[in-house]
Amino acid sequence: MSLDRRILELLERDARHTPQQIAAMLGEDENRVIAEIARLEKEKIILGHTSIINWEKAGDDGVTAMVEVKVTPEREVGFDAIANRICRFPEVRTVYLMSGLYDLAVVVHGKDLKDISTFISQKLATMHQVQSTTTHFVLKRYKQDGFIFDDKEKDRRLVVSP
Repeated sequence: MSLDRRILELLERDARHTPQQIAAMLGEDENRVIAEIARLEKEKIILGHTSIINWEKAGDDGVTAMVEVKVTPEREVGFDAIANRICRFPEVRTVYLMSGLYDLAVVVHGKDLKDISTFISQKLATMHQVQSTTTHFVLKRYKQDGFIFDDKEKDRRLVVSP
C-alpha cells in the first residue's frame, strides 16, 4: 500500500495524529510524511481536519434534517451547477448526488424546526432548477462517521499483555 494511502487511513481514523506520530507508526521519515501531507492538502485530497462533536451533550438544541431534492439538470453541466449553488448556503452541511427518485440528498442544520423550514421554503425550494423536496428531520444520532454516540455496551475484549 502506498505511503499516501496509509497516511490518509490514519488521518481518517484520527485527525489528531501529528506527522511525528504518523512517521513512527508507519516507520517512515518524519520529513517525508510532512511533505506528503502538504502535497495531499495542496492537491485537495485532504480537505480539512475536523472533530465529531456530540452537540446534544454539549447543550446544543439544534436541528438536523435530510432533504431529498429533485432537480432539473442543466445542459452541459448536469447536476453540478445546482449542487455547487446549494453547497454555498451556510445551513448546508452535506450534499450528495443520489440514484433513485430524488437527485440530491442535502443535510442541513438549523437552530430549530422553523429555521430549517424557512431555509427550505425561501432558499432551496425557490431555486429555478428545484422541482420538489422531501424533508426528513433527524430525531436522534446513533452513529456518525464511525463514532457511536452514547455507546452503553461494555468492551468485552480480553486484555492482552506482552
